[in-house]
Amino acid sequence: MMKYLIIGSKGFIGKKLKEQLENKDNIVYGADVVVDYIDTETYFLIDSTNSDFNTVFEKHQFDVCINCSGAASVPDSINNPLRDYYLNTVNVYKILNAIKKHQNTCKFINLSSAAVYGNPKVLPITENSIVNPLSPYGAHKLQSEQICKEFYQFFNIPTCSLRIFSAYGEGLNKQLFWDLYKKTKKEEEIVLFGTGRESRDFIYILDLLNAIELVANNSRFEGENINIGNGEEVFIEDCVSEFYNFFEKKIAYKFSGKNRPGDPNNWIADITTLKEIGYKRKYSLKEGLLNYYRWVIAEEKK
Repeated sequence: MMKYLIIGSKGFIGKKLKEQLENKDNIVYGADVVVDYIDTETYFLIDSTNSDFNTVFEKHQFDVCINCSGAASVPDSINNPLRDYYLNTVNVYKILNAIKKHQNTCKFINLSSAAVYGNPKVLPITENSIVNPLSPYGAHKLQSEQICKEFYQFFNIPTCSLRIFSAYGEGLNKQLFWDLYKKTKKEEEIVLFGTGRESRDFIYILDLLNAIELVANNSRFEGENINIGNGEEVFIEDCVSEFYNFFEKKIAYKFSGKNRPGDPNNWIADITTLKEIGYKRKYSLKEGLLNYYRWVIAEEKK
């Protein structure tokens, strides 16, 4: 049994991670900017305008702190770069500084993003590939990784950063598959960005949670970066077709040929490091998308 703190425990990943860890009889505390009137004893409310994590680490000792908080929108980072910088970079520094002051043996897992790579020149992408972010979001995630390395190198705080590729699953009400669903409600013919030959490396939420738990138990925590994906390149035109096949009516759509600022072209992760610590995929893309489709339909009926 371990004692975890999940910062961003009300978000897509954080909420499900908290549930999974609790189901395995771990002690799990949460922290977020959302008021919780029920779970008051194991929940810390963070002031979104002036985040302070000192009181969190003063009162309790944790084995692992997992940072699931922050902004997660490339377009929003372009429109509001300062907000993205504070949420994805400054807060990581504040969390680590509080750990350094109050309990410097607490392991820290930072959820970063494959957005740090931009458009790689060589596939698959290894952790040693050149980083060249295409957006403020990617740049700020890269800075958060550098902060983690700084705290390990200079202050011996055990840290690692997870470069998550394209995560999806029930509870995610934004990004590609949510947008595909929403477009079926508004448009007769759906127009999508790109050509369809862009590609991503998708990872279903339950596989992602297992990967995070494996990292918590088995990673070196020496400031390293770890790719989190499945090592499978999926073209957008193929996953769109797969998702729309679940719908009862035929969905008409086309690709505009125009790319959205900040979006990379092709991604596939080298997950050698992740496999070395025990990761094995459990859910195919079809299984994950079917679960997601069932969830969005159920949400519609509420």
